[in-house]
Amino acid sequence: MDSEFVKKVTTTRMFTDRLAIVAGAGRSGIAAARLLHALGATVRIVDENTSLTEDILKGLGPKAELMVGPACPEQFAGAEVIVVSPGIPVRKIVPMIGDLPERKIISELELASWFADEPKIAITGTNGKTTTTALITHILEYSGKTVFAGANYGTPLSEYILAKGQSDILVLEVSSFQLQNCHLFRPDAAILLNISANHLDYHLDMDEYVSAKLKIFERQPSDALAILPKAMRDELNPAEFTKATVKWFGGEMFKEQPNLPGKHNRSNIEAAWLALEKFGLTIEEFQAGLDSFKGKAHRIDNIGTVNGVTFIDDSKGTNLDAVVAALGSFNAPIRLLLGGVFKGGNVADLIPAMKGKVAEVAIFGAGREHFEAPLANDFKISWHENLEKAVNALFANSSEGDTILLSPATASFDAYSGYVARGNDFKRIMEELS
Repeated sequence: MDSEFVKKVTTTRMFTDRLAIVAGAGRSGIAAARLLHALGATVRIVDENTSLTEDILKGLGPKAELMVGPACPEQFAGAEVIVVSPGIPVRKIVPMIGDLPERKIISELELASWFADEPKIAITGTNGKTTTTALITHILEYSGKTVFAGANYGTPLSEYILAKGQSDILVLEVSSFQLQNCHLFRPDAAILLNISANHLDYHLDMDEYVSAKLKIFERQPSDALAILPKAMRDELNPAEFTKATVKWFGGEMFKEQPNLPGKHNRSNIEAAWLALEKFGLTIEEFQAGLDSFKGKAHRIDNIGTVNGVTFIDDSKGTNLDAVVAALGSFNAPIRLLLGGVFKGGNVADLIPAMKGKVAEVAIFGAGREHFEAPLANDFKISWHENLEKAVNALFANSSEGDTILLSPATASFDAYSGYVARGNDFKRIMEELS
């Protein structure tokens, strides 16, 4: 990191004697609280979780405080800035903040980005963010660059700033939650992979969701690069949301990669190339890194074979478009696992991708009411109270050459701490079958 920026964080106390509220005590919230304290702020952490203790205030100074319980005006009283953690809709906070301008409600990403002078590649989209972030990071490192990768997935950017990290480039996976509360964030290259119905349990509607995603381009200057999907060319008018140079991608440039199967991944690869081309990589350097990339766990991940039946862990497939992408990566017959906390969309949209490929569907846990009725007329379908029982039922009906695909189209929080835990449990179940 440039020495002037290190000095700015460690010596410029821009929030001295100002009250900063951090809403949400997750990892990014705590990172934001620590950065605010380093900038001289008096920090108040607010969270609905009443089991939290003041242990989380360690290192935040004697004036730091914790307020727990349902959101109320008292929690936000006196705030001069509010950092909202991902997953907390701003519209729930606005009635509590009095006369504080909404521009002073920011995300942890926005706060940390003020102190990150390194070149930035930012990636957003409904599907493919983590894979594309990992791919770009791997190729840069393979070419000899030092890279920080994080933000929405992995390490919050505030932790990097506080650690006085020194990287050649920052590769940031960013969510609609983070972008909605960004006002000055401006990456040198920004990628929008795709947009489909998702997080409608958080966003007011699709218009709000799309607007949040497009904020990734809002502050880019003319010498920056905006990378957009050709599939949305009729819907997007870049002149309305960015001053950056625009490039479109469609997945035609690269052939099928064994380590990244499917048309959707060819699009992800092309978007990655356009970003890295801007930073001086040659096509030969890019291809060498691509050839050595192993893919991401829990995203169309072949975890093994039992009695000739292949098990594919796509636990990160948490929306309907992700399921379509996963189905397009394999041949019939597929036995599909769906279930969990549904996040929106029309389940019937799955049917064209499923026909001719899916031999059977097993629904597990929550979400039965969303999946069963739309699919029952076209597919053999059953419901099971948990993932293990659903996998066992599908395996009992499987033959050599079949694929059991966990691509649940849902969040996992009805039964698991996250998609990683769900994917790990799927692997455990497979291993016990063997």
